[in-house]
Amino acid sequence: MGERVATARRARGLTQQGLAAAAELSYATIRAVERGARLPSDDSLAAIAAALAIDPSRLLASGARVTGRVHAAVPAIAAYDVPDDGPVRPLDQLRAAVAEAEGWRLAAQYVRIAETMPPLLEELARAHTAADGQDPAVAALLVSAYRSADAVAYKFGARDLSGRLVELMRWASKGADDDLLTSGVAYVRTEVFFAARAHDPGLRALEAALDAGPPVTDARSAAARGALHMRAAVIAGRAGRTDRADEHLAEARAMADRAPEGVYSGTAFGPDSVRIHELSHAVSLGDAGVPQALAIARKWAPPREMPPERRSGFSIELARAQVWGGHRRDAFESLRVARRIAPQHTREHRWARESAATLLRLGRADDPELVGFAEWIGAV
Repeated sequence: MGERVATARRARGLTQQGLAAAAELSYATIRAVERGARLPSDDSLAAIAAALAIDPSRLLASGARVTGRVHAAVPAIAAYDVPDDGPVRPLDQLRAAVAEAEGWRLAAQYVRIAETMPPLLEELARAHTAADGQDPAVAALLVSAYRSADAVAYKFGARDLSGRLVELMRWASKGADDDLLTSGVAYVRTEVFFAARAHDPGLRALEAALDAGPPVTDARSAAARGALHMRAAVIAGRAGRTDRADEHLAEARAMADRAPEGVYSGTAFGPDSVRIHELSHAVSLGDAGVPQALAIARKWAPPREMPPERRSGFSIELARAQVWGGHRRDAFESLRVARRIAPQHTREHRWARESAATLLRLGRADDPELVGFAEWIGAV
């Protein structure tokens, strides 16, 4: 860990004294950590990571500590609806806190969400109750906060809690008076169908949301509709409905022509996001989709400006196709790229774990780097 702290510090142009001041820790502590003479406490680790503007997981050799901290916060997230009495900040401060959590979600920084979301959900619940549930702005903030909490629950395997949070998103969206937000909730709800492998019902739910959605009048409404088409294409592919998948991809491309790449109501959408979903669709076809997936990756890679969660997802799915196609070295490199981009997302992704296990089984068990990766991701 000491070497990682020192490397990150130098990359930020900080001296040890500068890092100590930014993290509000003693100079002696920073020196001891970098020498390997001391392991920082969780609070000190969080302070160092915040001063370096990175997620704590990037400083850890193993994800076990990160996973433990996330799971320790899940019970508090589950207690969202019985908040203790307490203060409620002004709306603009609540909006800033929710936006910060959304940014962490898009960057796959789940530890930070897990640490901050429980008290924020309690505070938003108090704000909602104080307004008798009649404040659309608070309801919209609840939707976004529930979505950030759901990212933690879903990625770390708390599927029952995830399903509950998705239903809370649906409930809160009714009070937000925003049809586009409702479309965003339908997009997130698809993960429930993915988890249950209920692909046909998931496709029906998305197509119903498309039928009920508002007309396209600007970039935001085009993005909301296009995101639903992206998801519908992937789940249609997994359902074996390639004709419907192709139709939805075509519609998504048309919507991307009207919405430049960006984050709309918490969802990344645009031409690059559609391209990623084209690869996802190809992977959903199994062996038959491998040539298409590899062809996409030969010609294009996600730009660095895209959210880390989405970029790492591209590499994870590409690795899966490369394993199927017999490109083992390329597959391992894709997994390493995914880890560099979003380590927490990669470590908790079932497909990344399966790909690492397959690479070991196919004869690369004598590669110490691959063995180390497999141990890190929990494949052995």
